[in-house]
Amino acid sequence: MSQPLKSVDQHLQDILALAKPLEPFAMPLLEAHGTTLAVDVRSSVALPPWDNSAMDGFAVRAAEIFPERPMEVAGEVAAGDAESSVLPLGKVMRIMTGAPIPEGCDAVIPVEWSREEAGLIFFEKSPAYGAHIRKMGSDINVGDLILTAGTQLNATHIGAAAAIGIDSLITRPHPRVVLISTGDELVEPGLALKHGQIYDANSWLLTTATREAGAIAYRVGAVPDDEEKFMQVLEDQLVRADLIVTSGGVSQGIYDTVKNVLGKLGSVTFESVAMQPGMPQGYGLVGPDSTPIITLPGNPVSAYVSFELFVRPMIKALLGVHDLERPIVDATVVEPLKSPLGKRSFLRGRASFEKGGFVVAPVAGQGSHMLGGLSQANALIIVNEEIESIAAGSQVKVMLLGRN
Repeated sequence: MSQPLKSVDQHLQDILALAKPLEPFAMPLLEAHGTTLAVDVRSSVALPPWDNSAMDGFAVRAAEIFPERPMEVAGEVAAGDAESSVLPLGKVMRIMTGAPIPEGCDAVIPVEWSREEAGLIFFEKSPAYGAHIRKMGSDINVGDLILTAGTQLNATHIGAAAAIGIDSLITRPHPRVVLISTGDELVEPGLALKHGQIYDANSWLLTTATREAGAIAYRVGAVPDDEEKFMQVLEDQLVRADLIVTSGGVSQGIYDTVKNVLGKLGSVTFESVAMQPGMPQGYGLVGPDSTPIITLPGNPVSAYVSFELFVRPMIKALLGVHDLERPIVDATVVEPLKSPLGKRSFLRGRASFEKGGFVVAPVAGQGSHMLGGLSQANALIIVNEEIESIAAGSQVKVMLLGRN
């Protein structure tokens, strides 16, 4: 009697149970980019640290300025001036964007509002009190929460940290992920194919997907269907891996090397998951440090969909990120869909935002080997297990893959 298929949700839950967020440490700002902040960051300074000019122009007392009234220039204040200055009564001072506001100034007039004649300055109109002055602390005050633990750091986060004088952040590092594809038929791109051979797409596909997920990816490439060679490669790679991902060799064939080798260890489980594509799956722990391993099917589309559903969330969990999965939105499907009863389908689709809502269409070529269709997709259309058909114009759930 065959075992019932395991649900997609349960399989993800079991995989994530193996995830232990990596230990944090202080990293220089550029190295911290893309890692996950482990502690909240509060500012010890105010931004701006002092009142400064938002414009190139003139520092003035607003009450002294009237249209066409001549004013004498008492001096100049430039950005970076270390010494404080004082605006004399009845005079104005030239001031540059970002320069500190002189004592006594309560407005800045843009240079465009002025003209100079015989060494005197005439203004077109009077400024409002406080015009074009950036007040101290108007952006950030001392003690403000700037970055929250669990944030995956992007360029703007790094910029904010630098702006408040921080040169390193306590973060969880990029997970190190080793990618191994298996199969006697696999050949490196660039070499000539013989009869019965195909190019190894999986290791390249999964390595780049791993990088996009925020991990350091080590591409091992294709390993032949030889149990001894596979075991040797696995043992060699464990020293640099926080996670190992394999593709191929997990079905029911006699040459399914990954399953044959890892099945003997007793710490890796192989199961059939109620999904299409990608039903044969495996996961567990290997090596002396109990390194997590996720084994994916060999068909390229099956491997990629499985990566999005299981490996990418695992990488995010190792990073310590709060949002593990891709965003899922409602969309109107423009063509009818078919799906096998009892399995959750992940059809490759092309989604766009039109007239206030998402619209999605399946791409041509839905076979689990069809990389051409996958390369055109920017979304996965989700059809649940109890549904066999969906009419055009219906609402469906769509996982956005984060590319145009």
